[in-house]
Amino acid sequence: MPSLPRARVLVVMIALAAGGPAWGAPQPATPPPAGALGALLECRSLADDAARLACFDARAATLASAQAGGSVVVVDRAQVDEVRRQAFGFSLPSLAFLVPSGREGTAEAEPIRQVETSVTAARMSRDGKWILSMANGSTWRQTDSERVVRDPRPGSKVVIRTAALGSYLLSVDGQRSVRAKREE
Repeated sequence: MPSLPRARVLVVMIALAAGGPAWGAPQPATPPPAGALGALLECRSLADDAARLACFDARAATLASAQAGGSVVVVDRAQVDEVRRQAFGFSLPSLAFLVPSGREGTAEAEPIRQVETSVTAARMSRDGKWILSMANGSTWRQTDSERVVRDPRPGSKVVIRTAALGSYLLSVDGQRSVRAKREE
């Protein structure tokens, strides 16, 4: 049985040989928006001004009705970024829809690598590891046995950053980082 790194190389080589997209090859065009938004955008193709305006008016009303009924949700970039920050530490592949189509390689699609917050409550578990509730609503549990020199307390500044293999490092008040995982 091949070792794990050799197995990954083998999988990548098979995928490339199977005809995956070539490096530097143009990516397929982004599909047009579907549903009420797609219908509204189709109005732009009408040459006659009166017909285009009538189309926009009718389809804008349909879009507004869909939004009022909850079948369409409109969010702006700031709201998307806030959701991504709040989800930091969770493994939620379903959040991929928050990256607009065609933006996968851009800065706005880059994963959040670090969050800064503060402690609202800190307690030590029976196994001697810290459980910290944060101002941003998250709860993190220490997973390693490293000692935290100065006990965390409400108001302590915390920096949590991504580490290798999906793990996280948490630093309280600038101290040496400990490994942690998000619980809530």
